[in-house]
Amino acid sequence: MSAEQTPSTSSTDDAGSEELHVESHDPAVPAAYAAFMRTGWADVERDVPRHPVVEWAAARRERLADAFPGERLVLPAGSFKQRSNDTDYRFRPDTAHTYFSGNHTTDAVLVVTDGEPVLYARPRSGRDSDEFFRDRQYGALWAGERPSLRELEQSLGLPVRHRGELDAELARAGAPAKTRVLRGLDAAVDRAVDADEGGDAELARVASELRLVKDAWEVEQLQEACDITALGFEDSVREWPRVLEHGERWIEGTFFRRARAMGNDLGYDSIVGAGSHATTLHWIDNTGPVRPGQLVLLDMGVEGRNLYTADVTRTLPVDGRFTPLQRDLYDLVLAAQQAGIDTVRPGVPFASVHQASMSVLAHGLETLGLLPCSAEEALDPDSRVYARWTLHGTSHMLGMDVHDCAASAPEAYAKGDLAEGMCLTVEPGLYFQADDLLVPEELRGIGIRIEDDLLVTADGSRNLSAALPRTADDVEAWMGRLIG
Repeated sequence: MSAEQTPSTSSTDDAGSEELHVESHDPAVPAAYAAFMRTGWADVERDVPRHPVVEWAAARRERLADAFPGERLVLPAGSFKQRSNDTDYRFRPDTAHTYFSGNHTTDAVLVVTDGEPVLYARPRSGRDSDEFFRDRQYGALWAGERPSLRELEQSLGLPVRHRGELDAELARAGAPAKTRVLRGLDAAVDRAVDADEGGDAELARVASELRLVKDAWEVEQLQEACDITALGFEDSVREWPRVLEHGERWIEGTFFRRARAMGNDLGYDSIVGAGSHATTLHWIDNTGPVRPGQLVLLDMGVEGRNLYTADVTRTLPVDGRFTPLQRDLYDLVLAAQQAGIDTVRPGVPFASVHQASMSVLAHGLETLGLLPCSAEEALDPDSRVYARWTLHGTSHMLGMDVHDCAASAPEAYAKGDLAEGMCLTVEPGLYFQADDLLVPEELRGIGIRIEDDLLVTADGSRNLSAALPRTADDVEAWMGRLIG
């Protein structure tokens, strides 16, 4: 069949020596054109700067290797993920892979053997290959030029070999008796190494727990992500007339512009919930109007260029000023958040932050006459009826993943204690569903959440997202200044 007729997303070149990612609508490639395209190109090796994460990543790998002495650890970056038909999502490498290597390129695999690291990477295609000018995923003329192996070595400060050598390494005789793999990221790696369910899970757990305490470089990255996020919130409020005209999507798009201009991407899909949409915790459709008299809940975070993300929520009065009822409810949530923030310090249980915030909210709900029992009875772990209106946990770890360190053992995270250098959110909320017949009509459809990113310090905490106002008075003054 001709190139126009081939339905597959890959084909071989004239010599049959390489797989190409081409499409059925691509024009046929005559031999004369192909031969002409394989000649006359400069292929320059560049001197690239050393990435600032190099020393930090080396120390992280050393701790990882110490946890598995004499073993081989395999951490893939992952590859492209299909969005639809022949289009892929923008690539984002696996968190653990990048944390321990610094690499951001697709299809790479970090192998640490008895403490010695090697990165197996897919470099840019040779100028004498069809991939260079025909391949939609990897060709320089289609997708941009990938770094060479030498350039990666210069940037990342560790040995780099061609990905094509990985199979031989994984199969070689005399290799360590035990190999552990981060599974589900690279199908070829998963096939090449027999699964060890317990051993592989242990690698995932340790790789996650090593990220619980942030090093100084990570703290800088998180602060930068929070600072850019604050600018994105300000951008959104400055465009309030457009917000009122176009609704939730205008805020989503405005914030995304700032995230792409100064960072890598969004840390997660932005939640822009106006009116009753604010009571849906993960409202990411962002298709509704923003109407006067409502509140609008904005849960948004920038992922910086080194993949660390902020996670911040503010609930704003659409009119620029809270109604008395809105202010009372907002102040209750703010008091709950402050109680959680005041709890953050080294040595306290992670769960105590949630408990402090929920105690304030439960007593507030009692005052509102909503609880079917006393606040103390509702706070009993065997009851928790107050959670009808609070729904979620108050905190989660934050880092390269918005819900960071998720594979950690409960004893190290959810049931563990806070330690200096951890970064977590504090984000209580109240949510009165529009169809909740157990609350007065004037409360129905109101959702309020306030969220900040806290770094645990030696004597308490530091609010990385403090650039954004939190009190009702400060929110009103901030909006008034930005809207004009």
